[in-house]
Amino acid sequence: MEYYEAADFLFGLRRFRPKPGTESTAQLLAHLDDPHESIDCVQVAGSNGKGSTARMVERTLREAGLSVGLYTSPHLEDLRERIRVDGRKIPRSAVSEYVADVREYVTDRGADGESPTFFETMTAMALWQFGQQDVDVAVLEVGIGGKYDATSVVDPVASAVTSVTLEHTGIIGDTEEAIARDKAHVAPDGAPLVTGVTGDPLDAIREVAGEVVTVDTDSAADVRVAYGGLANHTEAAVSIDAEGWDLETRIPLPGSHQAENAGIAAVLARQVADVTNEDVERGLRSAHWPGRFEVIDTEPLVILDGAHNPGACEQLAETLGSYDYDDLSIVFGAMHDKDHGEMAAALPTPDRVVTTEPPLDRAEDRDVLAAVFERAGVETVETEPAVQDALAAALAESDPDDCVLVSGSLFAVAEARTRWTGTEIPKRIRDVDDATDALEGANVDAAGVARTRGEAVHRVVKTSLQSRQARRLKEDLLRLGGECAIAGLDRDDEHVDAVLMGTLDQFDRLTGSLADEPHGLAEIGRELRETLALDADEAATETDGDRPTGGTSGDDAGSRYPWHDRTAVMGILNVTPDSFHDGGEYDAIEDAVARAETMVDAGATVIDVGGESTRPGADPVPVADEIDRVVPVIERISDLDATISIDTRKAAVAGAALEAGADVVNDVSGLEDPEMRFVVADHDAGLVLMHSIDAPVVPDRDVAYDDVAEDVIDQLSERILLAEKAGIDREDIVVDPGIGFGKSARESFELLGRIDEFAALGCPVLVGHSHKSMFGHVGRDAGERSEATVAASAIAADRGADVIRVHDVPENVAAVRTALAARDPERFEWT
Repeated sequence: MEYYEAADFLFGLRRFRPKPGTESTAQLLAHLDDPHESIDCVQVAGSNGKGSTARMVERTLREAGLSVGLYTSPHLEDLRERIRVDGRKIPRSAVSEYVADVREYVTDRGADGESPTFFETMTAMALWQFGQQDVDVAVLEVGIGGKYDATSVVDPVASAVTSVTLEHTGIIGDTEEAIARDKAHVAPDGAPLVTGVTGDPLDAIREVAGEVVTVDTDSAADVRVAYGGLANHTEAAVSIDAEGWDLETRIPLPGSHQAENAGIAAVLARQVADVTNEDVERGLRSAHWPGRFEVIDTEPLVILDGAHNPGACEQLAETLGSYDYDDLSIVFGAMHDKDHGEMAAALPTPDRVVTTEPPLDRAEDRDVLAAVFERAGVETVETEPAVQDALAAALAESDPDDCVLVSGSLFAVAEARTRWTGTEIPKRIRDVDDATDALEGANVDAAGVARTRGEAVHRVVKTSLQSRQARRLKEDLLRLGGECAIAGLDRDDEHVDAVLMGTLDQFDRLTGSLADEPHGLAEIGRELRETLALDADEAATETDGDRPTGGTSGDDAGSRYPWHDRTAVMGILNVTPDSFHDGGEYDAIEDAVARAETMVDAGATVIDVGGESTRPGADPVPVADEIDRVVPVIERISDLDATISIDTRKAAVAGAALEAGADVVNDVSGLEDPEMRFVVADHDAGLVLMHSIDAPVVPDRDVAYDDVAEDVIDQLSERILLAEKAGIDREDIVVDPGIGFGKSARESFELLGRIDEFAALGCPVLVGHSHKSMFGHVGRDAGERSEATVAASAIAADRGADVIRVHDVPENVAAVRTALAARDPERFEWT
């Protein structure tokens, strides 16, 4: 079964209205041999804050070394976001396998008038996937209520009710007390229910749950939390005080209500596992939750918050009140079943509002929403048909000291967020087989592949768009003589994959026609021009034309980094006793300095100093020892004619190295240390972000990729945004696909051959392949990999890599120069 068929089947179950009870979910799980019975589950219920709390619990347990599944709803852009294992979305192949297994059962139940609903079927898929992956713990966000929710099919080992407000009154009760009683049925056997609820609803919870742990700012609570306000523009300080333990940390979710959620998460994690205070501190600080008071930018201040009811809007207004700004613009799109008047009244008073409509049938008409805000007294109210257009209009009218807030629903936030996360992936199409792979990878059906693969011979770009956007681009490309194939899944309320095919001239005319179009099409056109470098010739006339570059960075004469000028060679300087290739050779300072000087003389323009090995099975190095290894070397080589990089995953080491004279931080963990991004931003340094599953590498780790290049691009896009939100400019970020880190030899070679696709991220690309075990795949054993490394360097340079990271500098400098000369002999001159 193809993924688009599986997804379409699941979405089709939305036609069945939610129904109370766990019987249908239990029967579906029985069909799957009850995979949930072997899993320790945590349930998180509540009117607001349950998703954030679930994420905090999951991230904290992962810090303690556990494998953790997370089930949440709704999703922002991709169905698979709802189900994650150790932070990674469920693979498309797993969705297809699951639906193939349950489709006949679900269809038969439907014939009897008892089909499982969409949420029930998704809940069963989550528990099935968690069983397949043998997770240690599964954290489940409850859907509606608690007693009759599909997630209550499990017997939890720990549970929480975060908050109670009037919601779903026709299903779970028409008073807060009744709603609290319903939610309290998630209480576990043998452990107290954790809650942030107070007053009469708390008494109602006690009636059902019995033993309760209260978490509140009140001194009488069992666990006291304090909200310390903003620590920086994107983090807030919190402290938690309980009997026998206390801690202070920061959370990436500002707001006093999030302090309570953090306290609840900390208690839950301690009930489930033997977590340390450090685990909790790092876990809470790393619990990024897209679309929940997410500070995207600062000039102007841009905030995305999926507040979708009056209570959430009140919390949003309170949190926004702690920020300084001049004028406030609100981009607002909501579902028709919400209390729009109360939401508008709860939000802070805006200077202007732009109402809009997410692409769902349930979205409220933008003119209706405009009338709501006009009645609320807002003087300037505008409307735009699409969220992207509304956001663009608000940003165009805002000064650097203003604020733009996107709110009303997570669906509106999801559409706005694509402005920063959307990618157009260029495809290298050499023959019909390549075209077939590209089309099938976008879930185009067999008929579409057969019809269009012969047309994919010029420029091919894969992207994800709203269905209506994809259909419009297809119409325009066909009119211009190009071609477009759209995934079999074609629903107005979901993004779909599309493969665009045409000559550069056809793309030039297409993007020109989109320049002033609504519905987000103008932004798509701009991104396509950038991806295909349609303005590169014009830009090249304004710069030094005899200096060859890699494929992603373009010519940037004003850059402070050598990789913006041409493909740079980064020389590896390991001052370690145990690195896999050169451990112990340069751990003496004089030897290290001499090695750096030799590499620079041989043509290296970057020296990467590392004090901790990331080879499989390597022991962690204490921070103080790592600093003692690298800082003296950096101080001695900082005046070389080269950029100095510190290879570390620890923020404290990075800070010491930057103070000693390093220019760039090369973080192989991709910002796993929550302080790292702020250290880099505070020092105005460069950052190399590597994709990794584990660092050090865990041998034989089984990681499933649907498409290794596209999956890595997807995950790196979120890491880039995380760095940008800390204040690091995208132009100072380099991405590293992480060859050999959580990838098989075959997957590593595939990444090498598809380096040009990483242009989709808009950052320079580093390739680190030197002497790695992947070359065993081509018959080169350890100690015999120099020639293979040189060959791979030439391939990477030809594919557009901007930085080549190697041990043996002279040979690889020659390979890079040769590849660039062959690529463009007219422009090449090594000066």
